[in-house]
Amino acid sequence: MLNFFGGAMLAVEPMNFVYNLRYMGLGMLGIFIVMGVIIGVTLLTNTIFSGREKEEDDE
Repeated sequence: MLNFFGGAMLAVEPMNFVYNLRYMGLGMLGIFIVMGVIIGVTLLTNTIFSGREKEEDDE
């Protein structure tokens, strides 16, 4: 059967969406883990290379 645009219609299986939620959740978890690693490395490098500046009094 052809749809309005002339292409073949695909069968839609609603349960496939539910099955793929696992993979979508794992992908989102991976993104949050990578963001956490980037933030952690940034904080670590800031503390290592920040170098304490001497406080000077304006008196």
